[in-house]
Amino acid sequence: MRYFISGVAWVFLTFFLLSGSAAETPVSAPEQVARYIYLGKRYPEAPPLSLLEKILTDRGVQGARLSDRDNNRVGRMMGHRFELEEAVLDADADLLAAAKQYFDRGEKLIIADLEADDLLAVAGLAEAADAIILNIRAGDDRLRVEDCHKNVFHIIPSHAMRADALAQYLVWKKWRRWFLVTGKQAADRKYAEAVQRAAHRFGGDIVDTRSYRLETGARRVDTGHQQIQTQMPMLTRNAAEHDVVFVADEGESFGLYLPYRTAEPRPVVGSYGLVATAWHRSHEQYGSARLQRDFEKFAGRNVTEADYLAWLAVKLLGEAVMRGGSMDLRALRKYILSEELDLAGYKGRPLNFRRWNQQLRQPLLLSGPRSLVSIAPLDGFLHPHYYTDTLGFDRPDSTCRLSGSKA
Repeated sequence: MRYFISGVAWVFLTFFLLSGSAAETPVSAPEQVARYIYLGKRYPEAPPLSLLEKILTDRGVQGARLSDRDNNRVGRMMGHRFELEEAVLDADADLLAAAKQYFDRGEKLIIADLEADDLLAVAGLAEAADAIILNIRAGDDRLRVEDCHKNVFHIIPSHAMRADALAQYLVWKKWRRWFLVTGKQAADRKYAEAVQRAAHRFGGDIVDTRSYRLETGARRVDTGHQQIQTQMPMLTRNAAEHDVVFVADEGESFGLYLPYRTAEPRPVVGSYGLVATAWHRSHEQYGSARLQRDFEKFAGRNVTEADYLAWLAVKLLGEAVMRGGSMDLRALRKYILSEELDLAGYKGRPLNFRRWNQQLRQPLLLSGPRSLVSIAPLDGFLHPHYYTDTLGFDRPDSTCRLSGSKA
């Protein structure tokens, strides 16, 4: 009960201070300065398939900036100051050299906007052994299983969590027969493996599997459009009887073109159509409209999932410093993994971490392109200890053996 009351009090304090109605009262105690590093790379990315989607070069970092501003608004009333340092490197830059410079400087609070191999390389540095690295980009299941590290905390949902969230909804709808279509990239195969795991776990039946290998060419000219309209029915023709098309296209190369173009009139779910995501611009429940408005005013655009995850990571570090009452890395780590953590993420429930693989527990939004359809876990999918542990790797399923940290 003590934790619930303290959590409510924290929410009201944060709202009061961020609303601008709090008086600017000087703090007599010496100011404590906490610095966190936003470490990322400019990975090559294809332009969006739809002209309605803008090409964004600041996804993620804008969420970190907004959260840092909020941390300082609250922190200055409590004798804390926060500094966000951004290090977004070119794709061919020496990431490890840059990371070592920060670690040697004593900077050990890292928001990692890095793909899996780069994340593991940074986490494996001897200088990073006592760091707290928050993963906001890599959803690979292996980071929560065989390649898990004590110094890495996962803010982004895993592939397994996303697949399980969709599986729950499909089973609840009694749409149990899935036609799985995958792309040719490694990320597509990893997500497809998570879908297969979810089918086995929740009683789905993958009745057919196909891979998309063709190219749509110049999709924004007449001939490109004609290729798309021809290829999608060809891809899905004569499939086994199915209820939904489950698309694994994490590389964003063809999935957008499946809805309304399949050979049979079936819903599309997975990477496109109905998606499982940590955040969506249509979400307005549990006070989330306030974050949507604040971000739009701050950044001049809608919140993306990457922005939300970076916002949440910086918020977590701010709360750990201010509520944990210490700048010591061991104390911060202990607080982050404790039952005292009840991180508010506009999801209706407080968020905290699974101790066995350091994955952030959180509900996932099931959203169409312009509307929220449901929130997982769904009613009826029960867990003996914690309801969101029905998503992803539960303790009995986990083979994670945390290693590589002195903290």
